[in-house]
Amino acid sequence: MIVVDTSTKHMLPAIKTSFKQIGVYPKDVDTVILTHSHQDHVGNNDLFPNAEILLHSAEEEKIPKAVLFEKEMQISKGIRIVHTPGHTKGSVSVFIDGDQKYVVAGDAIPGYSNYEKKIPPVINFDPETALESIKLISKYADMIIPGHDPPFMTKK
Repeated sequence: MIVVDTSTKHMLPAIKTSFKQIGVYPKDVDTVILTHSHQDHVGNNDLFPNAEILLHSAEEEKIPKAVLFEKEMQISKGIRIVHTPGHTKGSVSVFIDGDQKYVVAGDAIPGYSNYEKKIPPVINFDPETALESIKLISKYADMIIPGHDPPFMTKK
């Protein structure tokens, strides 16, 4: 089982409740993909003791026990990690081929307005690089799960 980002410590009770409601135990999670290393995305890594934690090597803030990678990575059939820099140098998104094409974008696309208006995240290391990542995600996805807004369908 895969988890993308682990949120902040103050969200721990809600995360535990959500896992319980769907009948999943944190110990069953074998992979945690971090879209980047900011604290609002990595605060509950320790909730998943059996998981390999994956983080792009270009992230400046290193995370304890994280396995670093550099290139696009196929996690399983239909699930791959794609480098989508802009918010941070090591930002990644998870591209999923299912009944539709989904992207868990993290803060490469933090909110719907970034997608709709084609504007980079407020926090970015390079706005042009961030816009290229938004274009890449938008071209692929039927549905985007942004870092800080509800999921939305794209306008293909």
